[in-house]
Amino acid sequence: MSVAMPDPKAEILARRDEIAAELRKIVPGEGVISDPEGMRPFETDGLTAYRQLPMIVVLPETLDQVRRILSYCNDNEIRVVPRGAGTSLSGGALPLADGVLLVMSKFNKVLEVDFDNRVAVVQPGVTNLAVTRAVEHRGFYYAPDPSSQIACSIGGNIAENSGGVHCLKYGLTTNNVLGIEMVLITGEVIRLGGKHLDSEGFDLLGLMTGSEGLLGVVTQVTVRILRAPETARALLIGFPTNEDAGRCVGDIIGAGIIPGGMEMMDRPAIHAAEDFVHAGYPLDVEALLIVELDGPAEEVDELIARVKAIAEDNNAANLRVSESEEEREVFWAGRKAAFPAVGRISPDYYCMDGTIPRKALPEVLARMKEMEGEYGLKVANVFHAGDGNLHPLILYDANKADELERAEAFGAEILKLCVKVGGVLTGEHGVGVEKRDLMGEMFNEDDLKQQERVKCAFDPRQLLNPGKVFPELHLCAELGRVHVHKGELAFPDIPRF
Repeated sequence: MSVAMPDPKAEILARRDEIAAELRKIVPGEGVISDPEGMRPFETDGLTAYRQLPMIVVLPETLDQVRRILSYCNDNEIRVVPRGAGTSLSGGALPLADGVLLVMSKFNKVLEVDFDNRVAVVQPGVTNLAVTRAVEHRGFYYAPDPSSQIACSIGGNIAENSGGVHCLKYGLTTNNVLGIEMVLITGEVIRLGGKHLDSEGFDLLGLMTGSEGLLGVVTQVTVRILRAPETARALLIGFPTNEDAGRCVGDIIGAGIIPGGMEMMDRPAIHAAEDFVHAGYPLDVEALLIVELDGPAEEVDELIARVKAIAEDNNAANLRVSESEEEREVFWAGRKAAFPAVGRISPDYYCMDGTIPRKALPEVLARMKEMEGEYGLKVANVFHAGDGNLHPLILYDANKADELERAEAFGAEILKLCVKVGGVLTGEHGVGVEKRDLMGEMFNEDDLKQQERVKCAFDPRQLLNPGKVFPELHLCAELGRVHVHKGELAFPDIPRF
């Protein structure tokens, strides 16, 4: 494994059998796995380049079990890595050699659907798509829709603040979660938010969404459900260059049009997706936009005409409009299957996640093309064009010497470029271990220490998911010290006690 993780504690490893026995008292039956072969399925998440067997795997089924597991681990200073469905693409659920892997997959029930208040209450192991399946019979749906929605869980969506093709208009996870029940490392159970629109006081719910398992373990979620739009139609637009497609994206948003979704693929991704799904994508173009417009039928018809005109002004070479719901779904099928489709043309790929201003899209795509020559590796681009969230897929072969290292270096260079043009390191996959050592590109030392102080407020012993997000771990006592800069205290006139 080429990424450094916290050194395992010898004294914890020496007590492994004792710890497993104590956890079995809390979770009886098959809820504790400690044999190497039984733990093998949990050694990695969606970022499969990195693998590590956990010390012990625990699969609780009740809130009380989660509470007791965390309390026991806190009292015995045992590290804990929370895990949902294991689809994280940033290594956020990578286990620790001396840690308990707390797997929440058995929390898989839809507890309540309240159509009057337009919310659903679910457990964190419920898959993203299952929420929509539970409410679609009444014409409702859950808006955030990651490409992995058939497998990824709501708890993991909260940990990474996941998005999807419809997040441009309807928001990311943070815009669609109204409340959570969570357990702190001490075993204390707290509730944030609820069925109401806003909560009083500090936005702790917003803080938890995207916290990557560093602050607590979510055990129940209240999500917003929306009425399905009256009409939804998609345009499939091919362009002779990536630059033309990039300009079209900016012009659509600049015209005040907010599509339900707006996705872009480059030539390698187009060909891979078409070979996989046979969606009817044009194969003689360099870039493909899928633009979905939804709302009342009359409004959609008008928006289609406006988007057509904008596309033609940007040299569109190919344009189709879906004429049925089945055709619209076929348009999206290729995009949704783009990641596995690329897996058919390369033994391995490294899926990146960075976000840039839309206007920088042509510049970034052109620079990535140059980087292909510098690193000797190809890239297929699939991304949420409307909000500038890039997903470059770096193609490599792990069986060839140094290709993984080159892919990692290539990916780091792409993320540095995202920050350089005014973007950020991640849009929806999180930091995890993948981007951890690049956090200094975006934040200075004081920024990072301030973030760590938040972590310390929830987890003073640094037991929850250590080794993720922060490039350097500090003891909470260190972060609590008075900062002296160049021999001078900040605000020296303030009395200190």
